[in-house]
Amino acid sequence: MILTEKETTAIKDLQTQEQSCIEKYKRYGSEAKDCELQNLFQRLEKEEQEHYQTLGKVLSGTVPTCNCNDNDGKTYNPKAAYTSMTDSDDKKNDCFLATDCIGTEKMVSSEYNSNVFKFSEPSLRKLLADIQIQEQNHAEMLYKYKTVNGMS
Repeated sequence: MILTEKETTAIKDLQTQEQSCIEKYKRYGSEAKDCELQNLFQRLEKEEQEHYQTLGKVLSGTVPTCNCNDNDGKTYNPKAAYTSMTDSDDKKNDCFLATDCIGTEKMVSSEYNSNVFKFSEPSLRKLLADIQIQEQNHAEMLYKYKTVNGMS
């Protein structure tokens, strides 16, 4: 598959977004106080790395098949480290990190939504739509973390 200049630019822009997410999750994983949140950040960092690599394959002319996974958000059930009555600095820190990442996931999901129709190849549109769903799953998982910990 040969990408047009417009398509190549869009994929590179999406890769930039994915790289930013990778770096954010790596940094926030080391800043989080709760082990559950640290583990979630590590998981999301790995998934963003997979997105980045997938986009790299697209740039080299290959459209990987997608798994259309829309269950991660539904099946994620974090354990609570904090209660709704907890008002510690650690809870405030973790709430900030999770909230910031939800905003990032919303923005990245929106980028995929905006860019998907720049591509003529149906399999590539399907792949980008699948990554968008995964980004939405990430936001849902972060929201569930906040909810179970009395942060929302």
